[in-house]
This record gives sequence, C-alpha cells and structure tokens, in this order.
Amino acid sequence: MRNTPADATENVKPNDPLTREELHFRRIDMRGWRRSDGLFEVEGRVTDRKPHEFQVPNGTKVVPANAPLHDMGVKLVFDDNMLVHDVFAFTDAAPYTDCLAAGPTLQTLKGMRIAAGWGAEVTRRLAGANSCTHLMQLLIPMGTTAFQSLTTVRMDRPEPVNAEGKPVKINSCFAYAADRSLVMHKWPAFYTGQK
Repeated sequence: MRNTPADATENVKPNDPLTREELHFRRIDMRGWRRSDGLFEVEGRVTDRKPHEFQVPNGTKVVPANAPLHDMGVKLVFDDNMLVHDVFAFTDAAPYTDCLAAGPTLQTLKGMRIAAGWGAEVTRRLAGANSCTHLMQLLIPMGTTAFQSLTTVRMDRPEPVNAEGKPVKINSCFAYAADRSLVMHKWPAFYTGQK
C-alpha cells in the first residue's frame, strides 16, 4: 500500500529524528495605500531565493546562494468603485532578460473592475505566453488585498444587497455562510441554521 501525504505525516512520531533540507524560499508581500489624489494603490511583490548556487536552465546565468532569482511585483491603481486606472510592473531580479519586457502586457487590465471573477479574468487575459506567470499569479490575490485595503473607507456605507434585498456577503465565504453565527447575529432574517 502506498503512503499518501496524510499517511506519511501520521507515521512521523514526535521524537523521530526527522530532518529537512531547504530547497527554495518564496516570500509574497502585499500592501494597500490611500493616495493623495483620491485613488488607491495596492502593491504585490514576489521574491524567490535558493539556499544554494543555482544555474538558470538556459545555462547563461548563475544566481548565487540566497540572492534573488525573482524579485518582481505589480502596482494596481484603482478608485473606490474598484475600477483599475493604471497598472505598473517592476522587476529587480529575474532569471531571463526577456522577463524585463513583460510589464507592459499588464496594461490589458486597465479599465477592468476588481470584483467577483477577477482571478479568472486576469488568468484569461494574461495566462501562458501573454505575460509573466509570476506577475499574473500576484495579481489574483491582489484583488482581495484591494478589497481589504478599502475596508475602513467603506465602513460607513450600507451593506450591498442583491435584487431580493439579501446582503451579498452571505455565503461569500465560510464565516458568512447562511447557517453560521455571524449571519445569525448580523442578518437574522437571512439565517438558515438551527435557532
């Protein structure tokens, strides 16, 4: 019988001399800002490092141990209606020279609204040879970071509702499930759990 990852974890005892060798380090940082021009900005950055010297697969570049293999990111500029006004990419380290030219491909996101389906639409527009995979992968969670950045700005606004008057947050995530306590306390008329 083959061990699945869960089985393998169950077989490790607390006192076993298990060792690990670090092979790769990735850090993803995301931050949001309110700008003085009335717009908002969210920045995502990915940094990849290896604890050993690494030869890039094309054989033309060697990255020293712990030096960044990738150090790149994206800035999204948007308004309080979540409409993207501008997109900027930056690359401080990349394995290939051609990577540096990928930034302008993100301009296809200008005019897009950060809303439900953001990740799927970003992927549709930028997947494969259309852009840099690392930048595209950063952009997907940047949508959520943009929403989180506006939380305090939107605190005084009424809760968005659908055509039936039901708050759109209901069933949007685990905590906001219609049968959970958060909905029971915040919107009792829409609570579907046991009372």
